Amino acid sequence: MALTTRDMLGLPMIAGASFFMQSLDSTILNTAIPAIAADLRQAPFSMQLAVIGYTLTVALLIPLSGWMADRFGTRRTYLASVAIFVLGSLLCALSSSLPMLVASRVIQGLGGAVMMPISRLALLRAYERDEFVQVFNFISIPGLVGPVVGPILGGWLVSFASWHWVFLINIPIGALGFVHGWRVMPDFRAERGPFDSWGFALIGLGVLAVTASLELSGGHASSPLWAITLAAAGFACVAGYVLHARRAPSPLIRLGMFRIRTFAVGLAGNVVARLGIGSIPFLVPLLLQVGLGYPADIAGLLLVPSALGSLLTKTFVLRVLHRFHYRRTLLFLTLSIGVVFALLSLQQPGWPVIFLVVPLFVQGMLMSAQFTSMNTITLGDLPAEYASDGNSMLSVTQNLSLSFGVAISTALLRVFSSSGGSPLSALHQTFIMVGILTALSALVFMRLRPGDGDRLLDASRRRSAGAERRDGS
Repeated sequence: MALTTRDMLGLPMIAGASFFMQSLDSTILNTAIPAIAADLRQAPFSMQLAVIGYTLTVALLIPLSGWMADRFGTRRTYLASVAIFVLGSLLCALSSSLPMLVASRVIQGLGGAVMMPISRLALLRAYERDEFVQVFNFISIPGLVGPVVGPILGGWLVSFASWHWVFLINIPIGALGFVHGWRVMPDFRAERGPFDSWGFALIGLGVLAVTASLELSGGHASSPLWAITLAAAGFACVAGYVLHARRAPSPLIRLGMFRIRTFAVGLAGNVVARLGIGSIPFLVPLLLQVGLGYPADIAGLLLVPSALGSLLTKTFVLRVLHRFHYRRTLLFLTLSIGVVFALLSLQQPGWPVIFLVVPLFVQGMLMSAQFTSMNTITLGDLPAEYASDGNSMLSVTQNLSLSFGVAISTALLRVFSSSGGSPLSALHQTFIMVGILTALSALVFMRLRPGDGDRLLDASRRRSAGAERRDGS
């Protein structure tokens, strides 16, 4: 469809605003978890359900986002998702118990499952591939502002107001996003067959079973047999979907895109890397408040260096990719992130704050470059026919990996805590394991070839050079 100049300028702003709302919500919540746990009479290590409830709902429903966008249009679907996200935020603020909070987070996840994927899908359809890297880098900047504002705002609200405001802040932001989306979101549609209910059921059951197995493996199960059985059932459902998708005339997620090697490797790398990286927003606030004893407002300030490092990286990550290419860049970033995570296990109460600020700043820089590199190599070579499916699949794996990362880190915390160690000791050992898990994803990125992604980078370089010549003339 033909887009006006206002649409082309406003669409990246919509995607950036969606990313901002999600990142702000998660970073504020992570800072407020100890205060929410105390108010709801829960242990801080048991609050992972409030995190997993959201991310798991998002992962379950993201496959619907591509189908809904193709069937009902990106504009209508996006506006509905923002409205549901705001409603869920209000219900979270009104929650008086952990089950009510988890249920409200699920409602919030109904909107979040569609909000960000729809805006990214609209970008994939609106912009040519030679613009994709720059546009994607641009929309990630507002998402990185959220982690700058979130810890400070969350710590301040918890310390001087109440934790309820960490959810109420979403209401005015969501209202502005709704109005802006109403004005400029294009209404992309595509031919789509009937909804694949069998495929959706198989994917959903597989995700739920694997997540439940991770929860049980943390010490809640009387026998590990239940955890093993659920994990096996979950992987069987995934295998069942593969067989189903090969035979169904219109599967929920088509498998043909996995023949594109950069997509397959990038997606696998996203999964493994985010199993470790996804636990960090949950673990670091616990380290600062439960392990090192910082109050919520100071802990929020200490998270700012990580977000500032993320923002700084966006100014030069493209130059790094142009010089070292995707394979070498991703291998270096993955191994370096694992080392930094392991270094956080050395933190002790009373140490000079510089020994905490520096690794957090470096962590933010490395993770920001990792996300940009992983996402663009995954989506950059997809043809238009697979844009919807590939975008949905990437979003599903990202959110599942975040859920699994939190579940794995919580299971590790329970195991290490049950051995009689202090909360700080349990956190130290968990950071070491998370660092090792993150470094292992380098084995996946080794499957990239030296020239993978060069076509995308060359197109980006030519476009930048053309723009500079036009500015000079």
